[in-house]
Amino acid sequence: MNKRIVTLMIMVCLLVPMALFAGGQQEAAVEEAGAITAPAEATSVDMIGWRYPITEFYAGELEKSNSVKNLTVNTQMFDSGSAKDQVRLALSGSGVSPYEIIHGDDGFVLEMAAEGWLMPLDDLIAQYSDKYDLTDISDALYSLGSFEGKTYGIPIVSNSMNYFYNMELFEKYNLEVPDTYDDVIATAKVLQAEESIDLPFTINLHAGWAWRIEFHNFLIGYGGKWLNDDNTPAFNNELGVKAVEKMLEVYRATMGEKGLTWSIDDSEIGMETGTLASAMTWTSRAANMDDPSKSMYVGKIGFAPAPRVVEGGPHAGPAAADFYCIPANIDVDPELIFQVIMEAADLESQMLAAEEGMVTRGAVAEAGAGGRYLAAAQATVANGSGNYGSNPAVRLATAAIDNLLSKVASGDMTVKEVLDEAAALYTEEAKAQGYL
Repeated sequence: MNKRIVTLMIMVCLLVPMALFAGGQQEAAVEEAGAITAPAEATSVDMIGWRYPITEFYAGELEKSNSVKNLTVNTQMFDSGSAKDQVRLALSGSGVSPYEIIHGDDGFVLEMAAEGWLMPLDDLIAQYSDKYDLTDISDALYSLGSFEGKTYGIPIVSNSMNYFYNMELFEKYNLEVPDTYDDVIATAKVLQAEESIDLPFTINLHAGWAWRIEFHNFLIGYGGKWLNDDNTPAFNNELGVKAVEKMLEVYRATMGEKGLTWSIDDSEIGMETGTLASAMTWTSRAANMDDPSKSMYVGKIGFAPAPRVVEGGPHAGPAAADFYCIPANIDVDPELIFQVIMEAADLESQMLAAEEGMVTRGAVAEAGAGGRYLAAAQATVANGSGNYGSNPAVRLATAAIDNLLSKVASGDMTVKEVLDEAAALYTEEAKAQGYL
């Protein structure tokens, strides 16, 4: 067996139990913090981000650097919408950023980089590559946080969307795990007879941005794309119409208007309490399914790749990543900030983080660390709908969709009318910004 694999397997045996013992974590904090060069004067490093199991773990890893002389690390965690709003407000002005570390998903990193709000990290990555084995994070993940050839974030979390299902109910009704959304609809029809559940299935459509994410998944699932090579809109063609019509078919057949109010948190809680039989939701919520303090169905929730839109097509789930970024306008040494980030995202930390979600270092996967959901998540990432790409014009198209697409649920506008209006809004803004 490869010596590196043997070593990593030993590390798993040693490190994972440490997550259960606070004393062990405190000792690790002292060791990790010793790798940071202490600042000469009292210095604060503030992080802002949003919470879910693995990001809360990373926040704790950041705070371990408080043992470094003259260094105070503060973490602020909100829901994703509130965190992004605060960051936009803070960075849109000309003053020094109140935050030194910003947690962002790939779409938000692209937005901030395009606005000039972030510092390129390529030089720091090259400088610290050997110390922190930064080549162990794949180029594909770095690319999700890149803009115009520059890297703006350190990938800390990989994410996708998977099919969660209550194994007890599936066994009771002799149901097979769905491969396509047609299968999901058929399965939901059987589960609707189960009186003890509120809903047989949810797909997340509770907000405009949620409609956009699912539209992306279904659009790519049908072989469509957002923009043509000349940046003219492509999302309002026949494939775009087909994608939205399929979304409507799924929502009407499986959850109805009631399901439109269910947020990501609601779906997670529904799976944990047994009031929801199945859901298409984020892999980042999978760890909580086996947390006895949150879930009544520990070991009884199954995970499968995202359903396909068409048989044999890609899984209708995205490839996504979360990053730690450094603002462009700061008054703290960037090297110090980078060291704080990397001490929280080194191999030892990610070995433990793998119990909470999908991490980004290849060595963790080689060692076999991670939860029960990992195989399903990797299948979705490997053969799924991917992300929006690095063309900054796409974010103008997604913004137009955010504001309009949910109107098709009420019937106020037809699918074609909504997509054409979104395309017109996109075209106007793309011309104004020089993309057309």
